[in-house]
Amino acid sequence: MNQYWGVDADPTAQGRIKGASPVAVLDIGSNSVRLVVYERHARSLTPLYNEKVACALGRGMAANGRLADENVARALTAIKRFALVARLMRTGQVHVLATSAVRDASNRDAFVEAVEAIMDVRVNVLSGEEEAHYAALGVVAGYPDFIGMVGDLGGGSLELSSIADGSDTNGETYELGVIRLQDDSGGSPTRATEIVRSRLRSASLNANRRDGTFCAIGGTWRTLAKIHQNLRGYPLHMVQHYTVRADDMIKLCSEIVSAGGSNKSYPGSEHASSSRRELVPFGAAVLGEVLKAGRFDRVTFSALGVREGFLFSLLAPDEQRIDPLLQGAEEMSVLRSRSPAHTRDLIEFTDKFVAAARLEETNEQMRLRRVACLLADIGWRAHPDYRAEQSIDSVAYSALNGIDHPGRAFLSEVLAVRYVGIKRKGVAAPLLSLADSEASARAKLIGALFRVAYPMSAAMPGVLPRVGFRVEGATLWLDLPRDLAFLDGEHLRGRLEQFAGVAQFGSSAVKIA
Repeated sequence: MNQYWGVDADPTAQGRIKGASPVAVLDIGSNSVRLVVYERHARSLTPLYNEKVACALGRGMAANGRLADENVARALTAIKRFALVARLMRTGQVHVLATSAVRDASNRDAFVEAVEAIMDVRVNVLSGEEEAHYAALGVVAGYPDFIGMVGDLGGGSLELSSIADGSDTNGETYELGVIRLQDDSGGSPTRATEIVRSRLRSASLNANRRDGTFCAIGGTWRTLAKIHQNLRGYPLHMVQHYTVRADDMIKLCSEIVSAGGSNKSYPGSEHASSSRRELVPFGAAVLGEVLKAGRFDRVTFSALGVREGFLFSLLAPDEQRIDPLLQGAEEMSVLRSRSPAHTRDLIEFTDKFVAAARLEETNEQMRLRRVACLLADIGWRAHPDYRAEQSIDSVAYSALNGIDHPGRAFLSEVLAVRYVGIKRKGVAAPLLSLADSEASARAKLIGALFRVAYPMSAAMPGVLPRVGFRVEGATLWLDLPRDLAFLDGEHLRGRLEQFAGVAQFGSSAVKIA
């Protein structure tokens, strides 16, 4: 068998971070078994491989308390293949987590022993409180400033906790997983709603909440989010950071439960995978009742949960404080830019303009501007006519964390302007509408400033740090050192004049110092 993973040649591609040792998490849940291999263990996690197998380990647990033999066999077969994947990808470390179904099963010891024999690592069977804790940390990993309540819905249980200041409290677990609920209700979503309402009576949903936001985690709730996006014609089909009004989601949940109770096809069922379709009404019953009981104003969805929270908990405190968006953008710059060093020059160049123009900028606006600098040259390999579209795709649909949907729209508009100009000719990107008018205007400003920078520097470091800005009255001055006086040509002056118009200066000029 060594021919598969005992080869001497390094299989790592040049498009991966040099020296990175992959880390894997095998997540054994009540509904599915999933392996995720990440490029490296860092603040910003990039999945190299992500696959799940629906094993329904939690099916029938409420009736006999055992993991069914056929489901165990299916899970162990999947885990054998996942063990091979982990070896093929040369993972430096594999963490195995087991949740509700395994911890509650009377035959858990035999199952855990079999998994440990296959994976050759210890299985970490999480308690309900630990599961709630790691789910909350998963939200922190993707939403560094999140304040509110988190709910992680699995096949066997629902975990709830509150988050404020980057830490969680009040971890609670309830027997409200979608498989357990489907079994307990006899397959009736209407009956399931009554069960949810009863089991949530002891929950501290409203008393301990710190904000009007509820963050939903879990595959069934992610499916609900995708259904909502499709039914509402939302321009970005990405669950992470998707935020909607609670009353709108309650309405959809009620429609789905009602249809399921009448044995009718529920709204948006065609957008659910075959493995999730029959579970969605039970997930809707839980989400609707949670939102009503907690009187939440909005619900937001997280694609990061227990796996990412567990890895986050293993980072040193100084690593936990790293901005995941900046780290992820820096990695993209290293992997795709012509010169990562130039992006640092570009940050300094835009800093100088902000200071000279006395442009008011919040911390979040400064953060997004600097991220835009890191990503400004990632499309250079594309055909010139499609660099804008490919750059937008790379940013808008990337696995970057720590950024909401309006932020993705902002970065996309910056790149569109950087490549094709203020009017964004030929770029049709509906997601740009997710940025408000102020953000859109600021994106045009930054994109136009990039159009001044690149003709001078050719995306190489060393030039931009020697160029400065001055503002005198209504005139924007670009100061060039004497040995770079030849840059003062028609092309640069045209770009500078265009930028001055966007920045609302009356005129612009170049001065040779």
